[in-house]
Amino acid sequence: TPAAEADLLTLARRASLAVIGLPPTPAAADALAASGDYGGFVDQLLADPGYGEHQARLWLDLARYADSTGYAEDNPRTIWPWRDWLVNALNANLPFDQFTIEMLAGDLLPSSTRDQKIATGFHRNTLTNSEGGTDDEEYRSIAIADRVNTTYAVWMGTTMACAQCHNHKYDPITQEDYFRSYAILNNTADADRDDETPVVGAGSRAEVARRETLDSERTAIRQVVEKLEPFRRTDPKKPASPPARLAAIDTELAAIPTTPVMEDLPADRRRTTHIQYRGNFLDRGPVVIAGLPVAFTSSSRTPAATPPDRLALARWLVSRDNPLTARVMVNRLWEKLFGIGLVATSEEFGSQGDLPSHPELLDWLAVEFIESGWNVKHMVRLIVTSASWRQASAVSPELAARDPDNRLLAHGPRVRMPAETIRDAALASAGLLSRKMGGPPVQPPQPATGLTAAFGSGTDWLASKGEDRHRRGIYTRWRRSNPYASMATFDAPNREVCTIRRPRTNTPLQALVLLNDPVYLEAAQSLGRRMVRDGGSTDADRIIHGFRLVFIRFPTQAEVDRLAALLATVRTRYAADQKAATTLATNPLGPLPAGADPIDMAAWTTAASVMLNLDEFVMCP
Repeated sequence: TPAAEADLLTLARRASLAVIGLPPTPAAADALAASGDYGGFVDQLLADPGYGEHQARLWLDLARYADSTGYAEDNPRTIWPWRDWLVNALNANLPFDQFTIEMLAGDLLPSSTRDQKIATGFHRNTLTNSEGGTDDEEYRSIAIADRVNTTYAVWMGTTMACAQCHNHKYDPITQEDYFRSYAILNNTADADRDDETPVVGAGSRAEVARRETLDSERTAIRQVVEKLEPFRRTDPKKPASPPARLAAIDTELAAIPTTPVMEDLPADRRRTTHIQYRGNFLDRGPVVIAGLPVAFTSSSRTPAATPPDRLALARWLVSRDNPLTARVMVNRLWEKLFGIGLVATSEEFGSQGDLPSHPELLDWLAVEFIESGWNVKHMVRLIVTSASWRQASAVSPELAARDPDNRLLAHGPRVRMPAETIRDAALASAGLLSRKMGGPPVQPPQPATGLTAAFGSGTDWLASKGEDRHRRGIYTRWRRSNPYASMATFDAPNREVCTIRRPRTNTPLQALVLLNDPVYLEAAQSLGRRMVRDGGSTDADRIIHGFRLVFIRFPTQAEVDRLAALLATVRTRYAADQKAATTLATNPLGPLPAGADPIDMAAWTTAASVMLNLDEFVMCP
């Protein structure tokens, strides 16, 4: 029996956290409760720039996005322009078929734009090993295999990686099929190099234009230098020579960001692909020609007259002839919104995966997705406005025992939020969150460790200043060998490989992060000040205001009484230790407002910390 529909304040918080990854303001939730126009509220969320930022989090996991190259050296990598392209594409609701084509083969489109080339950074997120003494071809081969595995895992929910060393043990995929796909991706110009080439200009439009001007000037000067080389004379009284100007151009170019992209080798430099026995790049078998897996197509193993390239692969993935892509993608959207997919094993649609709980629904959603023009926002709206999703999430002990994972959809979703959303929600509730979008990654506060790695630099970093300190989680610098600690505690991956589905754990370390991490302590301090400044003149009114900011709903009288009692206890404790009170109320946020009492503000910081540590705070209701 379906549960009753959740109240509108609950739906406001649920929808806002699910669609843009931020809680609504109390005013926005109250407006919804007054109008009853839930569909209009969802439309406003879909139009909010935060939609693309929140939805991008999933794609950053899929793309194994990081701001470093991986392995022992783990050097910095300027790949954030691809992240910005991703956010913009999601906000613009770029049809999913075009979205796919641009990420996998935007550079191969006729008259491809700079943005379409930047889109191909999806597959430039592979690791690069710059450690001395390593075999560049070995690690280039590993990167190509990773691209094959990632492509089929992301778009088809297929464990293609199982066929790298031998025929798949369970699904009809052969090792030859694997290396036919490998051959499609094996002729890109990138390799295991330090310089990340090929690249395109990134940054602002002015910076990109300046780079193009300097590139043209450098080319012209080099041509002149080559012609004049036989006649060169040395005369210190003459103006700077062309080589000196070249050095100046190179210096200026070094300050303008570039980002790695995909680009195919010219015809005379194409690589030949062999089957690799046991996946060993040195143990080569027969030559294979680029092609698609036979089990998924009507083609035979006879090479096509024109072997498919990356553009043909991308177009096939989103063609009506492909049996899996639409199902995999709508299942992933369902999983993101309900906490578990219709196919619970979203990473495995093969014979070893779970059967769909509602196969007809999965088919219907897949067809709806295609016939909507691959419209992702349409599918998100369809799910979050459905009767199933709008149910109350309370569940009886009997139903919890019978259906602990809510496979029968007898109540609304209630799942712990991902790491980035928990942090963003805390900053938003506290009034600290910066909505600045895009640009280079930032370094929010984290506990100092004083640790150094066996290879590479130490694990500490200098926190960003100003509003960059409080940017959304997706803009946090992501170093594979040293992931941001508080997010790792909440199950964020290091992104060395594609992550289809994050685990959700519940550990004491998570409670310690919410209590003690500088970001959450700073949020508690700011939330406490907000409650005092804007919440009225009595403790009860301020507690109610805090509840509205954090949970949107109104507290019960019992909750107000419990927090009021806590305030009294803490005030008494800190009256005997004003130094400790001042530390708790100001470090790390900064000095108190003029006239504020440190003892009172320490008490309100404590009350705010309690709110940010409640189970209800970390859950999408």
